[in-house]
Amino acid sequence: MTCEENDTWKTQRSPQPSSPLLLPSTEPQPWLQLVGHAESFQVGENGRLLKRHCVGEERCFQRLMEDRLRAFVPCFHGVVQHEGRDYTMMDNLLTRFNAPAIMDCKMGTRTYQEEELRLARERPKPRQDMYEKMVAVDPEAPTAQEFAQQAVLKTRYMQWRESLSSTTTLGFRIEGVRKANGECHTNFKRTKSREQVTEALRDFVDYNPQTVRGYLRSLKQLRHALESSEFFRTHEVVGSSLLFLHDGAGRTGVWMIDFGKTSALPAPLTLDHRTPWEEGNREDGYLWGLDNLIDILTDTLPPT
Repeated sequence: MTCEENDTWKTQRSPQPSSPLLLPSTEPQPWLQLVGHAESFQVGENGRLLKRHCVGEERCFQRLMEDRLRAFVPCFHGVVQHEGRDYTMMDNLLTRFNAPAIMDCKMGTRTYQEEELRLARERPKPRQDMYEKMVAVDPEAPTAQEFAQQAVLKTRYMQWRESLSSTTTLGFRIEGVRKANGECHTNFKRTKSREQVTEALRDFVDYNPQTVRGYLRSLKQLRHALESSEFFRTHEVVGSSLLFLHDGAGRTGVWMIDFGKTSALPAPLTLDHRTPWEEGNREDGYLWGLDNLIDILTDTLPPT
């Protein structure tokens, strides 16, 4: 797949993690990002989105374009350069909808790689920035030693962060929501119980059974594709999200996004993505989380 060159965007070759919750409005389009780093994204031409280049994510897209999951990810159009930086060019999924509601769900039972844990243990360094993030959420979370140091180790912070949300209890968490009326919510760090998640999902779909059924069709199709995907069985999928979109015309869609932390497994290792994670087995809980998400959405439907 190639991209046409012009004076602004130069294609380098055909084919940083954060979620592109970007919202179009009137022309010329300003964009609002709910989750992630705004500097990681640029608006491309012809319905394209540019994301700061990550070698690992580029490799994933190259593989995904040849896999049965291709229909469930943004179409990849190669790597381009803009103002001295490399960007991954992909379809902007929001152009398929009219003023859509948007939700980002981070999938899996952990959002850090095993390699991150190993490196953090090999080079332990108390982090003041992570301490500040911790106390901003829960001032009582630091231990006495951490309080005295005003810093926490990265391993401690990563595992503490996951324990707050539904990541560990349900295998997914809501990262951010933007409803069709412009109402935005990003404070889901402590949305943990099944009941809390259920209510957040009901609110996102405005209690509309038709929207729920549309999402359930897409999620079940995705699950079927994942269970038979060569890419999926041979990759540890960490920090990846599902992007949900629906609009007033009744259109719904779900896509896999964010592959910056997705890594290929050494042969002959494969994953089933449902086995509980133990350090060393590389399992990520992605399918277990998807099973739970489908069950919870099903439970929001009125009795028949």
